[in-house]
Amino acid sequence: MAIPVRIRKKDKYKGSVTPSDFNVETDIINLGSQDDDFILEGQISLQNMEANDEVELRIYIAVDGTNRVLSDKMTFSGVQDIPVVRIPSITLDRDAKPRVTIKQTAGSTLKSFPYCFIVQVMEVI
Repeated sequence: MAIPVRIRKKDKYKGSVTPSDFNVETDIINLGSQDDDFILEGQISLQNMEANDEVELRIYIAVDGTNRVLSDKMTFSGVQDIPVVRIPSITLDRDAKPRVTIKQTAGSTLKSFPYCFIVQVMEVI
C-alpha cells in the first residue's frame, strides 16, 4: 500500500566555495540528520576553470546512519564545455548525512566554485 507524502520544508544552500589549498578536500555541503526522509539535489559550476586546472568532486552518504562512505567521485580537467555539474535528486533516509566536497588538484591559482543545493524534507500525510 502506498503511503502519501508531501514536502514539509525546503532548505536552499547557495554560495561559492574556494578550497584553502591544492589537494585539500573542501565541503560544499555537509548535512546532519534531518527530521524525516529527504530529497537532495544540486548544481556546482566549474565555469572558472582554466586549461591547467583539475578538480575532483566527491559525494559521501551514511547508508547505515553513522558512517559516511564514498558514494560517487568525478574528476574534471581544463575548461569545461558544459560547466554546470548536476548532482541529480536522490531520496535519502533521514540520517544519511550527505556530504559533497571539492578538491582542486592542479592549476596555477585556486578557483572559486559557485553552487546551489536544495533539500526537501518529506512528511507522511
